[in-house]
Amino acid sequence: MFQRKAMEEGERQQPAGNPDWMSRLPEELLDVPLWSLAVPGSHDSMSFCLDLSSPVLKSEPRLLRVIDRMFPCWTRPCVSRWATTQQSVLSEQCDLGIRFFDLRIARKPAAGSKLFFAHGIYTLLAVKEALDELATWLDAHPKEIVIISCSHFESLTDEDHVNLVEFIIMLFGNKLCSSKETPTVRSCWSRGWQVVISYGDQQMVLQHPQLWPGIPYWYADSPDPKKVIAYLEDQKSKGRPDGFYVSGLNLTEDTPYVLLHPLQSMRKMTVRALSLLLEWTSKQRPGGREGGGVNILCCDFVGVSKFCSLVIGLNYKLLDGRPLLRRTPASSSDSITC
Repeated sequence: MFQRKAMEEGERQQPAGNPDWMSRLPEELLDVPLWSLAVPGSHDSMSFCLDLSSPVLKSEPRLLRVIDRMFPCWTRPCVSRWATTQQSVLSEQCDLGIRFFDLRIARKPAAGSKLFFAHGIYTLLAVKEALDELATWLDAHPKEIVIISCSHFESLTDEDHVNLVEFIIMLFGNKLCSSKETPTVRSCWSRGWQVVISYGDQQMVLQHPQLWPGIPYWYADSPDPKKVIAYLEDQKSKGRPDGFYVSGLNLTEDTPYVLLHPLQSMRKMTVRALSLLLEWTSKQRPGGREGGGVNILCCDFVGVSKFCSLVIGLNYKLLDGRPLLRRTPASSSDSITC
């Protein structure tokens, strides 16, 4: 009963979204490692701006690439409907409460040295534009912490990696959380840290203490929400990783199905599955390795349900019946009220 009231309290704090939910966490949760908190994340965070004039990725199945060369006016809208998994820009996702961003970076053909994102096809927005948007949002929300996963790196050269990491370090500067520490909300506040950068290239991680290694992502690779849940339960039974990790609630379809159902979309499939996926989510509990707690939970179309508020509310289960100490709004002081 107490846990339910506490979770409801967490949801009531931000009725129009969750732009400052970390700054409003109870005192008891401020020293919990970030990988032991429940954190809402968006799967393929930049897929809201796919470029219909761009070709299918080289890493996509050969069948799809061949058809794309022959019938681009048919394949690209079809791929876009199935590869689009979000509908909000990054700052709006932040306002909803998203604190983990799945950024899949690629070198776009005929785009020079400019880097973009990709999911099936490439994006319209470039990497620097997206990261600039996040940096601006963080300046306006100094007590919020985001985890940015940079991965895939389709067709990037060594020089691209060097330039990208240099830009990230220059842009976020002292906001970057050291990979040598165990970050908590309070420790990040005390050091002015707001950004954890996970970078999926081991060589770059070894060279820069500001970069964290790739974050494990549990992904069922199935269109069936029941199979997704079964997969996540099976993974949990084997034990969670020690640090950050992601439980993916996202669905997927194979290439033949996508090509044979050009008028359907990932959004329709996701909306149909949300009730089952969110029901499973509501039964989870964050925490460390001992209890098999969840950490980052990623979903598609994060704005069409109460996904963010539901995940944030899971953190109140960690209070274990203790009196709820609620922080006053962070804009004026750090005082605590009962």
